[in-house]
Amino acid sequence: MKKAPFSHALVTGASSGIGEAVANKLGKAGVGMVLVARRKDRLDAIAARFPSVEVLVADLTTSSGLSAVLERLGSTSLPNIELVVNNAGFGTSGPFADADPERLSREISLNINALTRISHEAVRQMLPRGRGYLLNVSSIASFQPGPDLAVYAATKAFVTSLTESLHEELRGSGIRVTALCPGLTHTEFQSISNTSGLESNFPEFAWMSADDVARDGLRAVAAGKAICVPGLVNKSLATVSTFTPRGLARRIAGLATRLR
Repeated sequence: MKKAPFSHALVTGASSGIGEAVANKLGKAGVGMVLVARRKDRLDAIAARFPSVEVLVADLTTSSGLSAVLERLGSTSLPNIELVVNNAGFGTSGPFADADPERLSREISLNINALTRISHEAVRQMLPRGRGYLLNVSSIASFQPGPDLAVYAATKAFVTSLTESLHEELRGSGIRVTALCPGLTHTEFQSISNTSGLESNFPEFAWMSADDVARDGLRAVAAGKAICVPGLVNKSLATVSTFTPRGLARRIAGLATRLR
């Protein structure tokens, strides 16, 4: 970013992927940051490259980890957070009946509960100031059902719906709320969610870099857009999903995920 409209940001899931890319772009723009993730060594490595960086090691699926982030958002003794980027999240692939139920609970806790609580506290703090920015990282998977990625797609549908609702609810408040909905992106998501096979099943032009996704997301929230779908391929898929009958969309999604 050339000139950021925010001076201090909090980024969850900042240790890798889109979150790390966001942190790098904010750091290069001179934005102070609070970086949140579980892996301290990775956060420290990012912090070493930029001034005014706080490292907050937290597991957002735990009450203590989530509370630490909420407390930082509400702190009156530290710089106000003007931009919140809810990026932390993960997915589970494969047949729903075969999934580890404890993993599914953690997935829902992180993708939905943590994001909702952090968004709520961020908005609560921003309203009296009359300005602020909230960027929630969703997915193009939020626009249609996701067979073999059922819980992930469902959590991201929640994220997109919540974010759109807040965007409209906060219209005129000075708070800009954006859902970033990337498609296939080269990150650690594939290995964590066991979808590494997708890389060989989709052509390279269908993929984006985390850096490009982060760039588009930050531009979108600064401009006050409700939804950002980065990349021409993803925009086309999102448009098709909107007008495709849901029954057909389910079948196409099922065929795509079962290719791996």
